[in-house]
Amino acid sequence: MGKMKRALYIGSLAAAVGLLAVVLWMDKYYMPLSFLMIGLAMLPFFIRFERKTMKAEEILLIAMLGAIAAVSRVPFAPLPSVQPTSFVIMMSALVFGPEVGFLVGSIAAVVSNIFLGQGPWTPWQMFCWGMIGFTAGLLRNTWFMKSLWGKNIFGFSWGFLFGWIMNLWFLIGMYDHLSWKVFVSAYVASFYFDLAHALSNVFFITVFSAIWLKILLRVKSKYGLLHSSDIKLSDM
Repeated sequence: MGKMKRALYIGSLAAAVGLLAVVLWMDKYYMPLSFLMIGLAMLPFFIRFERKTMKAEEILLIAMLGAIAAVSRVPFAPLPSVQPTSFVIMMSALVFGPEVGFLVGSIAAVVSNIFLGQGPWTPWQMFCWGMIGFTAGLLRNTWFMKSLWGKNIFGFSWGFLFGWIMNLWFLIGMYDHLSWKVFVSAYVASFYFDLAHALSNVFFITVFSAIWLKILLRVKSKYGLLHSSDIKLSDM
């Protein structure tokens, strides 16, 4: 990745972190600033995707994986935080790379909320599921992610990280004044849901990861799709 691309990623993420600090310390404008923060964090991925030359089949594959991740969430709606969406995103990233993983995660959030309800939480879900895909893709060639227990630890950890980030949206959107007491109460109350997400990730990874990886690797190899979308940790 060139210096300009690296600067775009780092600059956008740094700006997002700075805005988060402002959001948490100001007494108003929580919601507009939080949307700006999320937008800045996701901006580099969409700019890079827009400028990339891709075949129609590759764009279709990304859209299809995003749709599968989205639709797989709908039947599990009665079970809070239990869904295979994070698993599908993670498998996509492990085969096709971090950028594809981010796009699949973002698409999954938008499409699934067409059925489950759009709202100010949607950009936050786009970011969270996108980052699951991005980080899984970055780590996919490490010894850690090549083992089943490593994938399970990753999935379990992101089950909690997803909930912790989404708690910020809840706090910013529902409270006029933030305090440590409010923060602690929100995170304690979300523990069950975060645990359910984490354990469901472990279940789907343990039972289905081998067959999913086999199928997706076959698609990638047979049709020669998305080989140029790889980003390595050394490139960042």
